Amino acid sequence: MIPAILSLVITILVSFQFESQPGSVTFRIVDGETSLPLAGATVFIRESERGGSADEEGMVTLRELPYGRYSFEFRFVGYETSFRVIDIPASEPQPVIVRLEHEHDHLDEITVSTTRTTRSIEDSPTRVEAITLEEIEEKANMRPGDIRMLLAESTGIQVQQTSPVSGSSNFRIQGLDGRYTQLLIDGFPLYDGFSGGLSIMQIPPLDLQQVEIIKGSNSTLYGGGAIAGLVNLISKQPSHHREVSFLANASTSNNLDFSGFYSEKTGNIGVTLFSAYNRNPGYDPSGQGFSAVPEYDRFTLNPKLIWYVNERTHIMAASRITIEDRLGGDMLYINGEDPGGRYFEQHNTRRISTQFSIDHNFSDKTTLTLKNSLSLLDRSIQVPGFLFDGNQTASFSELSVNHKSAYGIWSAGFNLWTDRFDERAGQSTTPQDVQTDIVGAFIQNTASYTEKLSVEAGIRADLVRPEPGNDLNGLFVLPRVSALYRFDSSWSMRLGGGMGYKTPGIFTDDAENRAFRNVAPPDFSTIKAEKSYGLNYDVNFRTVLADRIVFRFNQLLFVTRLDHPLMLMQDGDDVFRFSNMDGFIRSLGSETNVAFIVDPLKLFFGYTHIDASQHQDGFVSRVPLNSPHQINAILMLEEHDSYRLGFEAYYYSPQKLTDSSTGRGYTIFGIMGEKTWGIVTVFANFENIFDTRQTRYGLIYSGTRQNPEFSDIFAPLEGRYVNIGVRIKL
Repeated sequence: MIPAILSLVITILVSFQFESQPGSVTFRIVDGETSLPLAGATVFIRESERGGSADEEGMVTLRELPYGRYSFEFRFVGYETSFRVIDIPASEPQPVIVRLEHEHDHLDEITVSTTRTTRSIEDSPTRVEAITLEEIEEKANMRPGDIRMLLAESTGIQVQQTSPVSGSSNFRIQGLDGRYTQLLIDGFPLYDGFSGGLSIMQIPPLDLQQVEIIKGSNSTLYGGGAIAGLVNLISKQPSHHREVSFLANASTSNNLDFSGFYSEKTGNIGVTLFSAYNRNPGYDPSGQGFSAVPEYDRFTLNPKLIWYVNERTHIMAASRITIEDRLGGDMLYINGEDPGGRYFEQHNTRRISTQFSIDHNFSDKTTLTLKNSLSLLDRSIQVPGFLFDGNQTASFSELSVNHKSAYGIWSAGFNLWTDRFDERAGQSTTPQDVQTDIVGAFIQNTASYTEKLSVEAGIRADLVRPEPGNDLNGLFVLPRVSALYRFDSSWSMRLGGGMGYKTPGIFTDDAENRAFRNVAPPDFSTIKAEKSYGLNYDVNFRTVLADRIVFRFNQLLFVTRLDHPLMLMQDGDDVFRFSNMDGFIRSLGSETNVAFIVDPLKLFFGYTHIDASQHQDGFVSRVPLNSPHQINAILMLEEHDSYRLGFEAYYYSPQKLTDSSTGRGYTIFGIMGEKTWGIVTVFANFENIFDTRQTRYGLIYSGTRQNPEFSDIFAPLEGRYVNIGVRIKL
């Protein structure tokens, strides 16, 4: 009996000693595709609150763990969460390799194509901002018909409504007018000249995969017009996983939106097809009698075909078709109640563009690309007593090569732009037929000189016809350089600068607001091209707080000088003529972006300060319709493929108006939510819930309703907006 009792006591003591012994485990957390270490990745023990962060080699060790079985949770921003169950003491070799796979909804591990280097955002010497698919879908739930909201809610971009009744809008980057920003679709410049007037109002976001934004001069690769920056809309590409989706949406502003998307790759053929129909019968929430939202009917069709000839060659052919009739003005005229003597603006658009490209990989290091686009636009603008009607034919062709060498990535090529506008016989007193041709060549190198320093440098030369009045034979030479320096895994900075130019043209917001009535085209023998010089500097910081909160901070400083800006002035014979300001515009400011991410919560904060001023004849004045202080805050609660709930707030400080008065500052609040059940997602959006609108501050016109003189638009006109819809993904 005694031996049995002693044996039991000894067994208990040994077991107690074994269970209380501490152990340890070491993990190496790496990218599942590249096997590169993920510095800052976190590991948590689900049975306790213990955890740690990976070092620069992706290594993390957890010590003093009592023997037993534990569930480990591995996280890193931009990657799927991973789980492992491991016994301590660990029987498998250490370090335990943990491979994390990329997620779909974070920003830092995004590959961009606009710089033509296919680097990730954090590795690119050029500062690139990306709006990812998840954000695009979120904004598309709010405004499925166009990309205004997609751009307006990005820090540093201000969408400016230019017509109070037709909804025409442009977007300003870093305080400069919209015509100084280049808008691309898959790298093709499809919206320039006459076609740019309603561009952001006629592009649905639902077939976009990503939006890439570069702020500041970026003229080396895409031409001199990218003075304030460029926006590249990247469309979805087919894959072997078939995608079929449908969306239906209705709003309190009378919007109806229907769209469908199909994408699939079968064998060596890939196809995408997007179609949308958007309509509104006109909407006036103010009772002032004019349309805050115009009447419109718009049909969009975007087919794309990709032939993957072999592993080295693929050929793409695509088209974009838009048909729209848009009528704004007096609601009595729109509704047909009193068509006589009422003010109206009628915009009719028929647009078709084609895109074609061939990519051939000679090797893993060298790729040759040939691309071409052709855009045909038939557009008319009619106001009481006047019709402006014409067609635009524009083309873009490029032959480029991309080569990886021991000295970095080289991109070089030639391109040709042609742009011709022909006015039909109408009521213009000044003929508007215009043709511009630009031949350009560029070269760019992106190289990592050390583990810490990467530089991107390039130069471009353009030959412009007809020649502006201030340049040697129409030749423009545009250098650009950007550098990225990493202090460590958390801190980095970028510094970049470049030059740009803008050829004189009739298609400005000021001219379109007059429906081009009595507007004379620029005289190229006397009008100078606008030239710019810009500099950007930004600092980035990223870390993990309390072992689970991802914190990101970015501070951008910028300055741009624009010489000889183009102005539209009225002369003595009631004709409006273009001339160059004898001076310059200077835009300087800053952008601050802060993000806190701890699943399932995300908090984003942004602040923009813009000081845009005109310097002429010794006098300095503010550039009108620029909000000097802009603040945005977004709180998002979401779980991928399950639910999303968001709260948003935006503040715009008072703006100087064109009559030298000052508008009022305003704040907008919004709530949105969506819930997914399998293939069905239901969404609802409450935008501008406190009904902030300019018409609550007073009349937006002077004179009579029959012959109104409209005020500058500095605040929303639509007011409170509620929409609800359904999206089905098969």
